Amino acid sequence: MAGSPGREGRRDPAPALPWALAPTPASTPALPLASESLQALQDLTGDGGVRKEQLRPGTGQPVPPGASVAVKYSGYLGNWNKLFCSNGNSKYPRLMKLGKDITLWGLEIGLLSMTKGEAALFVLAPEYAYGQRGCPPFIPSNTMVLFKVEVLDFIDSEECDAFFELTYEQQDKLPLEKLLKVAATEREFGNYFFYKQHFKIAKDRYKRALSILGHSSSSKAEQSQINASKLLLFLNLSLTYLKLERADRALKYGELALEMDQGNAKALFRCGQACLYMKEYNKSRDFLARAQRIQPFSRDINNELKKLARFLAKCSGEQEAKCSGESRVRDATRSTWKRRKKCAARCLTLSILMAEKKSRTVAAVHLLAHGDLSITYKFWEKGQEHCFTSRD
Repeated sequence: MAGSPGREGRRDPAPALPWALAPTPASTPALPLASESLQALQDLTGDGGVRKEQLRPGTGQPVPPGASVAVKYSGYLGNWNKLFCSNGNSKYPRLMKLGKDITLWGLEIGLLSMTKGEAALFVLAPEYAYGQRGCPPFIPSNTMVLFKVEVLDFIDSEECDAFFELTYEQQDKLPLEKLLKVAATEREFGNYFFYKQHFKIAKDRYKRALSILGHSSSSKAEQSQINASKLLLFLNLSLTYLKLERADRALKYGELALEMDQGNAKALFRCGQACLYMKEYNKSRDFLARAQRIQPFSRDINNELKKLARFLAKCSGEQEAKCSGESRVRDATRSTWKRRKKCAARCLTLSILMAEKKSRTVAAVHLLAHGDLSITYKFWEKGQEHCFTSRD
């Protein structure tokens, strides 16, 4: 929010409204304060310039200086019933950096007192808001304003932002601990955007983190730390490219993860998913079978194996029909449908058994070389663990 007094009390020549201006309705419902008077509110500045009333407590540490925050907000004029700005209709509010995207002095002071999930009201005196000039025609001069704010999330990005302001030579001289922290922050940004389904931005953040970890170290201990951070980023990138329907890139980063950890079930699973998407069924089977041996009762891996079995059954039937000749097309088609029904019956049986809560049965699906399934059931009875395998 440009145009507000700076920390030294200076004002910009042209005040502007905070963030995004909301249409001002002719009449909005009154937003009364729960406290009897302003003096009953928490005084954050000691001079009454920024007062706070907590509406809902949050958790964790307060927002740090220089953080990037995702907030929902509504701004009201001093009579509490005239809305002048809001982002309440935004499903995924964007991350905004304190001191850059949020420059209204009083509001920044208020946010620094909040934790994740907290909601609060802030009453800002004119000198901590829009000052003597105001912001015509929406905000008159010397106007007290109220903000209702909810902190959805924040990322401590101060060190990360400072890192990218350095030259390459200065970056190379930083200790490994600092580089790992900056890379972890970039990965945190990537995770944030991934869960908001902004996959392209998430991908760019993950790659930016990889660029920080690009140099190698002569120390085995340091190289091990670098590789551990890279492994997480390779797995993140593999999944993100699957979401972007770029299976070839997903396979590339999955294989890079396997170069660092050959027994990583998640990397094997991602590679299997990518190969299945590209219809490379044999490679997909190999990757998924290896992942299944490591985590035999993983629901995600078993579901992918069932999906692969259906594709293999379909392809096998199509190949038989193609090679049998016209005289045997009917028989081949009948055989294909039998095989597909068989596979569907096995999958249905598995689903039913897994849905039986009383039996507490857990099933692991094993894909055989010829494309059929064997199903291993693991269950508990009278405190004893039992396993049996059904194979066609």
